[in-house]
Order: sequence, then C-alpha cells, then structure tokens
Amino acid sequence: MGEHGLVKRQFGHRARLALSPACELKADAQAHAARTMWNLLHVWWQMMPKEKRTLASADEAIRQARKDIDFLAVLPAQAAQAVLKTYFQAWKNCWDGRASAPNFKGRFRSVMAVDIPQGRDLNVVRVHRRWGMASIPKVGRVRFRWSKDLPVGKHSSKGNRITGARLVKDALGWHIAFRVQILEARPEPHQGPDVGIDVGVTVPIALSNGISKTHGEWLTKQEQAKLLHLEQRAAQRKQHRKPGERTSRRLHRTYDQIAGLRAKAKRRALDWQHRTTTAIARQYGTVVVESLTITNMVKSARGTIEEPGKNVAQKSGLNRSISGEAWGRTVTMLTYKTARYGGTLHKVPAPGTSRRCSACGFTTPGNRESQAVFVCKNPDCGWSGNADHNAARNVLHLYRMGLALIPTAGRAVVRRAQRVKPAAARQAGISLL
Repeated sequence: MGEHGLVKRQFGHRARLALSPACELKADAQAHAARTMWNLLHVWWQMMPKEKRTLASADEAIRQARKDIDFLAVLPAQAAQAVLKTYFQAWKNCWDGRASAPNFKGRFRSVMAVDIPQGRDLNVVRVHRRWGMASIPKVGRVRFRWSKDLPVGKHSSKGNRITGARLVKDALGWHIAFRVQILEARPEPHQGPDVGIDVGVTVPIALSNGISKTHGEWLTKQEQAKLLHLEQRAAQRKQHRKPGERTSRRLHRTYDQIAGLRAKAKRRALDWQHRTTTAIARQYGTVVVESLTITNMVKSARGTIEEPGKNVAQKSGLNRSISGEAWGRTVTMLTYKTARYGGTLHKVPAPGTSRRCSACGFTTPGNRESQAVFVCKNPDCGWSGNADHNAARNVLHLYRMGLALIPTAGRAVVRRAQRVKPAAARQAGISLL
C-alpha cells in the first residue's frame, strides 16, 4: 500500500510480437537454449551430493556451461539466471505441496519461453496508435501490438513501471508478456446490488436477476470444417507411420495447423471471458458463486475391466464441454476484478442448488425436468422457470442466509505439503532451501 490512499497493483499484459524471420530465429534459439539450460541444471542437481546443491554452486555451474557449450551463449546472462531461479523455485513449490517435482523439458512438450528480468532493458516506446517497440536482448528492436496503455515515457515512474517481461511462443507465434506495476487510488466500496451466478454448459453464465451471458461458437463454420479435415488428415498419416518411426514433417505441419486453430478458439474464449467478467465486476457489488470441485466433475466414467463404466461417450462429451467453458478461470477473473472495483466475491456450497425451488424451497431430484426447465413438484407451489436462473437465485439465497464458505486453501495446502514434501525430499535427497 502506498501513500495518500494509493495501492500498488501488479498485473501482466500479453501482446503479439511482429518479428522478422531473422529475429524469430534468434528468439527460437534463445528458447531452446533456455530449455537446455533447465535440463542441464536438472542433471547437475541429480548428480551432485545434497550438501553441494546450493544456489552459488549452481550459478558457477551454469557460468561454466555457457563457456563450454557454444550455443548456450545466445541466451542472455540475465535470462540464464532467471532459469536458475525458476528451477530452484520449482523445488520449493514441490516441497510446499503446490506442484510436483520438476522434470526434464522435452522439445515438443514444453512451452518455448525466455525471461527478461529487468524492465529497464526493454526501452518500451509507443510509435503508433496500434504498435509499440521494445528492445529484446540479443534479438534487437521489435514491434508489438499496442492494445493496452503501458507506463512508458512521461507516464513511467518509480511506482508506475514495467518490471520485466517474458517471451512466450504458442501456436499463433511469439508474444511478449509484460509485468506491470502501477499505483492507483484505493477503490471505494462498491454500492452495486448483489448477484448470484450459476455456471453451466448450455448457458455459460446465468445471473440471479434473469440475465444470461452467452456466446456462440468460437470457430466459424469454415474454420470448423478445416479443423475436422486437418484432424482426419493427421489420423490418416499417423496410421501409415510404423512403430518407432519418427513423425514426418508433413504430420508435424498438420499438427501445427490444428494447434493454430485451437489457439485461435482459446483466444476468442479468453476475450469473451474478460469482457463478461469485467462487466459483472463493474455492475455488481457482491458476486456469489458455487464452490465447485471441477477436477472431480470432469473425471472419466470409463471404469475398470472388472467394473466398466456406463455412458462413457456421453460423459466424455460433457467433460469436454465443462473444460471448454473454463469455469475455474471465470471465477479467478471475477475474484481479482471484483476486488479491483471495490466489490467482493463469495462462495457457497454447491449441493442442492439445482434441485431446490427458489420460490418455496422444496428440494427433490424430480424438480429438474430437463437441462433448461425447472418445475417445482410441490403441490402447493408448482413454480416453473429456467433451471439456470433458478440455481443462481438459490446461490444468492445461500449467501444471504449466512452460508458463505470461509476460504480453506491454506489448510488444504498444509495437508498436501505433509503428504508431498517427505516423498519429494527423499526422492531428491536434499535438505536445503
């Protein structure tokens, strides 16, 4: 928290890079060097005795590796130090129970990325309404898409500045993710109304006041047809590959085209989620959602050989639909956006919200006649309406009854750490950090 009622806010902003072929080759070389540096660190960690696994020894090892291996020199020294810090942090996350133990990074499995720890090295300027320029170490001056105002030039100060960035390559090309720190006025308490939210597949977001937030298909009909054609082509080419034979370049090219279309769909979904959650956070002071365990909801129904599951194909389709809507990401966006605009987000227990009548409180599985229609079976009520809006009203009702859940993430993390930390430490054979 700063002075005069100002608070410090840190966020990330991702922008598309417009790289020349030469600059793209340099960025690719740096990303491969960073991945190789990670793998060398992992080998060094496994070979060294536990008393010598220190940050200073690792720093000396990567400095020597940059001298002995020529292609590692394309990676800037600060980016190599960032790989080292990230690797040590990965072990800390493992011991604290927040992640699994770090492993080798494969060429095709891992994300190509390079870190730029110092924001002052970027020298970001705005040159056009749609474009900005930044300096990438050992790459040069590059253009990026200017889609958000950044603290540069006269708007840059000690409190408002770019602290660093990260180059990331996905199926749509290279992007730069800025780490931004700004000082802004503390938000006043939001005086807007309360609203309950029910997330679903048919209706992505249903509000308790009867408003629905929906979207269309993320890909056009032509793009969907092209994606189907590419998937069929990939399956045919994969059939002709012999066991143990390397994947052909044609098949890799087909996979890249498939990944490009899926990345385009994900980008459109993210844009819709950001716009929708921002509108909700601006309009409502208190947002109430269900506390859903999404990982359990998307488990496979295949079962075992002795006890095979039922309706496996239908459950698989439902799992894909739930994963495609990204309910957890929607809640995450609402959490930090409501706080930014002075509102609050609360979670309530999920069981029974879709079976309870919001008019009389009668609860039975028979109330839900279909996915979209709710009809109360209470003879004295008989209320009927949209099932999603009925669930959203029940979510808001639970909050007003004082049944909001207290966050227990800390205790959950402690229990996971008690299970994971000893096994991970014995596997790694370490006792430092």
